[in-house]
Amino acid sequence: MMNKEVLMITGIEGAGNLAAAIGEQLDLHVEVAATRKAALTSLKHGEFGVVIVEENMAAMDPDWANHVWAHAGQAIPLEINFAISGVSRLTREVRSALDRMKREQLLARRSVALEMENDLKVTVTGMLLQSELALREPAVSPTLEPKLRRLVELAGVMRERLRVSAA
Repeated sequence: MMNKEVLMITGIEGAGNLAAAIGEQLDLHVEVAATRKAALTSLKHGEFGVVIVEENMAAMDPDWANHVWAHAGQAIPLEINFAISGVSRLTREVRSALDRMKREQLLARRSVALEMENDLKVTVTGMLLQSELALREPAVSPTLEPKLRRLVELAGVMRERLRVSAA
């Protein structure tokens, strides 16, 4: 699930109004941190989808900016010059960052699903092979044989389902 919280780190006058406008246009909550200390506190106590840092604040204290990015977690970092950016540009940047995050999360989920599917295929193939080999043993007990046949059947069904889902 994508986090729709935004942290806007800026000391500019009217930051609250800017945050409210962005939040209203994108239907999300925008928290404003006016100081470096407030920003670090917010990052420590909250999770954000996007963290926007005023370019001038980052330029004046690069170590602090690096600390912010290091503690931003999964948030998409944006460094913006608020002096030349209006509501529409900030809204576009945040929307773009959230869309990028959504695409990255979708790709990550697909990658994990594919990896799990491949792992299952290997496991099911192993189960099928071992149970078929066990059935070929001359000393298989009459009580064990139907259970092994059922295991072969179930593994075959599972393998077929995995094959169909991959197609």
